[in-house]
This record gives sequence, structure tokens and C-alpha cells, in this order.
Amino acid sequence: MSFDEALEASRIHSVAGLLPDGESLLRRRPFRSPHHSISSAGMIGGADLRPGEASLAHRGVLFLDEMPEFQRNVLELLRGPLESREIVLSRRRGTVRIPASFSLVASANPCPCGYLGHPTRPCRCGDASVRRYQSRLSGPLMDRMDLNVAVEPVDSEALFELTASETSAAVRARVEAARERQRGRFIGSEFRCNADMDAGALRSLCEVSSEARLLLRDATEALSLSGRGHDRVLKVARTIADLEASPEVMPGHIGEAVAFRGQAPSASCWD
Repeated sequence: MSFDEALEASRIHSVAGLLPDGESLLRRRPFRSPHHSISSAGMIGGADLRPGEASLAHRGVLFLDEMPEFQRNVLELLRGPLESREIVLSRRRGTVRIPASFSLVASANPCPCGYLGHPTRPCRCGDASVRRYQSRLSGPLMDRMDLNVAVEPVDSEALFELTASETSAAVRARVEAARERQRGRFIGSEFRCNADMDAGALRSLCEVSSEARLLLRDATEALSLSGRGHDRVLKVARTIADLEASPEVMPGHIGEAVAFRGQAPSASCWD
């Protein structure tokens, strides 16, 4: 984290009494992974106005394992902070605004038994059970998810292949370089990364080629994207361009961003 980000996160953890002993400043981005039994108060804060998990993940990651197992009303409370990047708590003791700018990462099985769409193992769930399970993730909540990735079952032979792959160090270097480009883009503004941009900044700070704009327009119409969906596709495309050190968003970046958004949860979705 930058020093300013560390200060923001440390204030929240200090209020919650969660700063490590002897530490006055968080050095690493927070990683919060609440259990699926968490209450509404535990997720966004309670009557005592203490920060919940969403705020404790500020400038870091909020990871929800087995997302459909969470209570739907708890998940729906995340719609606000995913849009405004803050939580407003109004209780008898007063009203407070707590920052909650986090990356939401979640996993989900396609059905309760986990085998819907499996190539060799049959699903044991009935249609009604599958519908109930998948309906816990509402359309408005999924509209706020930028990347939906269907993970197919891994072939047993592939587990034993000794093929070379890109190292984590190489990926990290590329991500850090992309972050540095974004910091340069937002000098003098309130934004820290592409995800922070509002609609005005998105249109003034994102250089998009004419061909990419046409592709984005066609994708918006074909997929019936909402205004929010359109903006989120453009933010993802801008980030993909940053990872490739491209000053301009090109058609390939738009195409990749649209492909990620198109992989909605379905029978091919694997945990």
C-alpha cells in the first residue's frame, strides 16, 4: 500500500481494536475471509458503529468462499459499498461514514452437490434445489462483479504434467507496473486505481480508440448491458491495457473485458 492507503486502513483497524501489537500502521493490504454464517452487522457494522468485514477489507480483499452459502440479505448489503466504496451506518448513537473500497473475490459451486454440468459425474440436485441455490446471487449483485470466470474440472493427467508456466514473480512485476501507470494517471485526483473512477473520470481519463468504442457499443447492445455494466467493462479494459503497457484502450482489450463479463454463473461454473 501507499502511505496514504496504509493510513486509511490503519484508522479502521485501530477503531476496531485489530491493529497488531506494537504496530501503529498496517504494512500489507488487508485480506478478510468471513465465514458464511456471518450476520449483517458483522459484514457492514452494527449498532455500536464498529466497522464490519467490508470496511476492515478497505484497500484490500474481501474473500467470500462458497458465496451462495451466505445469507442473501447479507450479500445484498454489499451492493452499496461496491458502488459507492463506503458504508453509511445510521443507528441510535448517530451516523458514521466508513470507507469500504475493497476488491470482492468470491467462489461458487454451480449447485448444492457441486456436480451440475460435470462431464462424468451426475448432479444429485433437483431443478428446484438448483434454482434456489443459484437465486441467492441476485442480478443487481452480479452486475457489480467485473470478472466472472468459469473454472472447468482439471484432467488428472494435467495435474502431473511438468510444463513451464509464468512465475508469480513475473505476474507481480507486471501488476506493479500497471499500478504505477494508474498512480501516474490519477496524480492530483482522489482516485487511486481504475476501479475508483466515477463516470466523469472514466470518460475524461480513458483514452479509447475509435474501433474499441464501436466494439464496446456493439457489445453493450448485444448483451443489454446496464450503464453500470458498460462502465465496468471499460474499467476492466483500461486495466488490461495497463497490464500490456498500452496508452490507449484497443479492441482486443474491450473484447477480453466483455468475455470476462459474459461468463455468468451457470452449469459450467466450478469452485
